[in-house]
Amino acid sequence: MENSSSNSRRKFIKNTAAGTAAVTIGLTSMASMLESFGKAQAQTQTSLSFDIGFDQSPLPYKYDALEDIIDATTMEIHYTKHAAAYSKNLKEAATAEGIAGNRTVESVLAEVSKYSAKLRNNAGGHFNHEMFWQCMRPKSVNNKPSGKLGDAITATFGSFDSFKKVFSDAAKNRFGSGWAWLYKDANGGLKVGSTPNQDNPLMNVAEFHGNPLLGIDVWEHAYYLKYQNKRADYIEGWWNLVNWDYVQQRFNM
Repeated sequence: MENSSSNSRRKFIKNTAAGTAAVTIGLTSMASMLESFGKAQAQTQTSLSFDIGFDQSPLPYKYDALEDIIDATTMEIHYTKHAAAYSKNLKEAATAEGIAGNRTVESVLAEVSKYSAKLRNNAGGHFNHEMFWQCMRPKSVNNKPSGKLGDAITATFGSFDSFKKVFSDAAKNRFGSGWAWLYKDANGGLKVGSTPNQDNPLMNVAEFHGNPLLGIDVWEHAYYLKYQNKRADYIEGWWNLVNWDYVQQRFNM
């Protein structure tokens, strides 16, 4: 027969092993939780980063996702031909002019007066299009900004409808090719402006400066297959596509 001392030792060893296992499992779970939290933080930080490199990013939706406002053929040509060419030509110009490949496009635009017309046009075109894709999503009814951005637009322009008119007029009245922008100036105020060709408010040679929040492409290749010369119709339909969540994130930067 086993004496009481043997039984006590056996129980002690069993309980100690169970406790050790529990602690190990607990530490493992905690480590896993911390790792998951770290990954979640990294993902959040990545999602809120707006630095743009020289490579073309994947389109965030299918070519036909913005029907019937922007047709699939226009989206495919716009992305795979026009926008792709800006990225390609930007990298060629950057190499020729000694610009490091790990630079952000924003940092290049801030001193773009130092570089060639080729680099200016293609750096601008690349940034503008990379932002333009993100500014849109599949259409929704009664598409309006909310929260702090919505409040700021109302405070600045009087109402969302007043803002739409100011912005739409800037886009419609841009002579030739170019862009219209909602941007935040150095004092944090909201402004609307229009730039020719592939210029934007980040350029140190632009007529006005600030952080672009929302931009619309009014080059003919952005709308001509569907709307022909009716730029105003394209602009009116485009409001249904605006990704206000993305604009809000840029506003919060």
